[in-house]
Amino acid sequence: MEYTVGRTRLVLLQGDITDQSVDAIVNAANSGLRGGSGVDGAIHRRGGPDIMAECRAIIDRIGELDDGDAVRTTAGRLNAKHIVHTVGPIYKGGSKGEAAKLARAWTRSLEVAQEAGARTVAFPAISTGVYGYPVADAARVSLGAALAWLREHDNDIDEVRVVLFSADDLEQWEAVAAELLGAGRSTTRG
Repeated sequence: MEYTVGRTRLVLLQGDITDQSVDAIVNAANSGLRGGSGVDGAIHRRGGPDIMAECRAIIDRIGELDDGDAVRTTAGRLNAKHIVHTVGPIYKGGSKGEAAKLARAWTRSLEVAQEAGARTVAFPAISTGVYGYPVADAARVSLGAALAWLREHDNDIDEVRVVLFSADDLEQWEAVAAELLGAGRSTTRG
């Protein structure tokens, strides 16, 4: 599905985020930027060792990241200019500030991408894998944060893609997007 938010296209699609040709890919990272499983592991494997080298240098310089924070590195061998590493919250039932931390991860990632001059940004479903955030709840928080930021920064980013791994996740995100934005316009998925 595709939506227009001001001058920005918001695209929801099923696919592999490491295959995206964009200015910035957002990585669902851990606080120590050590690589890991899921999206984080895939980005490090496909992107190569330059990404990890920069991550180590960042941690040596500033220490571990808090939930909701974001930093930028090279994209290594990926077809992008930058990786924006952000730390989403571990879901603990929803009453420990998880929504605010997840919203902050999205807005901070958009800020870091904007600061790098990125015009196209691809996001995964942050915190919905091993961090356990329920998919529909994460979609509502994430899209709400992204929409608020995009409306405030109308001409800063041309396209935001949300790249979802499974058809079920895509269906849940599309349902939430339809609630927040209306029916949208179908496009070819890929």
